[in-house]
Parts: sequence; structure tokens; C-alpha cells
Amino acid sequence: MTMAPGRSLAAAAPAGKAKLTHPGKAILAGGLAGGIEICITFPTEYVKTQLQLDEKANPPRYRGIGDCVKQTVRSHGVLGLYRGLSSLLYGSIPKAAVRFGMFEFLSNHMRDAQGRLDSTRGLLCGLGAGVAEAVVVVCPMETIKVKFIHDQCSANPRYRGFFHGVREIVREQGLKGTYQGLTATVLKQGSNQAIRFFVMTSLRNWYRGKDPDLAPSWRPVPLLGSPGASCPPQGTTPNKPMNPVVTGVFGAIAGAASVFGNTPLDVIKTRMQGLEAHKYKSTLDCGYQIMKHEGLKAFYKGTVPRLGRVCLDVAIVFIIYDEVVKLLNKVWKTD
Repeated sequence: MTMAPGRSLAAAAPAGKAKLTHPGKAILAGGLAGGIEICITFPTEYVKTQLQLDEKANPPRYRGIGDCVKQTVRSHGVLGLYRGLSSLLYGSIPKAAVRFGMFEFLSNHMRDAQGRLDSTRGLLCGLGAGVAEAVVVVCPMETIKVKFIHDQCSANPRYRGFFHGVREIVREQGLKGTYQGLTATVLKQGSNQAIRFFVMTSLRNWYRGKDPDLAPSWRPVPLLGSPGASCPPQGTTPNKPMNPVVTGVFGAIAGAASVFGNTPLDVIKTRMQGLEAHKYKSTLDCGYQIMKHEGLKAFYKGTVPRLGRVCLDVAIVFIIYDEVVKLLNKVWKTD
């Protein structure tokens, strides 16, 4: 099996065809995918955040997902479901760019002599990518988003818009005010990407009939005659195309796995970033207070709307990412 010269294949995402290693492509494609995705799925994020902020300690404002949507549309119209979009949109583009770029960087340093990345190392690369996006982008973005949504639902909203809200938060609380819930955010994003990359690797290996201990999703295929090059095992197709439908289905499954795996961390993170965050001494204390006053069930508030959003999120991002990279490969030649 041969490949055209100059095509060193190593993807920054766990779904889709093998991709060029140039970090610029990963950053650009990831940023575009992240921006488009959030515009499509934001209403589910809005509802999820509202339900998580609707504490049981107080009289519940919403009876469920449908009631939350109904009340929001009745009070603010359909566009009310997009309140806070700007804060998330401004962060979604750099978040996806940092995620894919960091995964690319880490995976390129963790391959074996044959250029392969096994499942364990793929999981670790996903963990590293999640931690990086949490610290650089997600924590300040999510803090501002939650405060903005929470404020807009109060009787007398203080923030007139995204930039006014950021200015007021920084003026009153300093930059520290945009980093509330950092520990919970790092745990959430790190586990998110670790789970997703691991699940996508397993599914893609299964689809290709490969050894599940290898991660061909991110493995370059050496040129025949080059060091470490070898013919593929009988019955395998190292570069079997992943069409958008398969990529989307696998992405949705990976997204669902991450939701069930870390929704409790997402609830704690949301509480730590809300306007009532001063009630909690730390991330651990927040978890303790939720358990004490609201019970175990509270840790899964907003699971259904989050499930819908995340499944769409992961599926859409991977599909768009793959298509953008294929386009970039045609117009941007790299070694």
C-alpha cells in the first residue's frame, strides 16, 4: 500500500479520515467547527443551565425541560432561548482550536517508533487537550456565560450585554472573578475529552476491524520503504474512509458517554460559576452542600438537555472538522 509523498497523517480529532499533522489546519478547522456547532445547539445549553441553577432549596421555578422552554418563550420570545449566546460563541471558537491544536501537539510527541498511538496514550492526549482548553478558554468563558444567563433571569438585570457584563465582573471581582470553579472545570473538561477520545478510538477501531489496542484514528501510515513501514495485516483497510454519517453516529455515542460520565462535575461547575457561588467555600464544599440539601439526584439535573446538546455538539464538530480539513488539504499543501 502506498501514499503520496508529503502526506504525514495524524489527526487532531478521533473521528474521520487520517489527517495532515500541520497544527495550523487543526486550529483553523477546529475553530470553525466550534463556532458553527454552538450556533446550532445553544438553546439546549441555555435550558440545561437554567435547570441546574434552579435550586431545590428554593421553590423550583421550572417543572421540567418543557416548562423551562415554555416560560422562556412566553416571557422573552423564541430569541430568549439564545440569551447568553454571545459569551459562549466568543469562547467556542478558541476552545475548539486549543483542543485540537493541543491534541495534535501531544499526540505527535507520544507516538511509538512506528508512528502509532495506542488507546491509553490517546486517552492521555485527550485529557491533556481538555485540561488546556479548560484553563485557557473554558473556565473564563463558562463563568461569564453562567453569570450572564443568571443575571438576565433576575427581576432587574444588571448586564446590558456581553462586554458590559465582562467589564462589570472584572471591575468588581478582578480577573479572578472569571475563574470561578476552575478545579471543577478542569476536571470536567479533562474527563470529557479523555472519555470522548477513548470511545471514538474504540468505535473507529471496531469499524475498521482493527486491534482495539491501537488508535488508527491518529496513526500515520508510513511510506513503504521508510523506517517502520510495513504492509497492513490481511483483512484490514488502514485508510478505510469514515463517511460523515458514520462519523456523526460515533461522535454522538462518544458525547453521550461523556455526559453520563461527568454530569455531576458539570452541575458543580455551574453552581461554582453562578451568582450564588459565594455560598460555597470550594469545589468539594459545593458538592457536599448539593448532596446534603438536594440529594444525589441533583447531581444529574439538566442531564437530558445536556445529553441532547453534547451528542449534537460532538457529532457536528467532528463532521465539520473533517470536511474543513479535506478542503484545507486541497488549498493548503503541507508536509
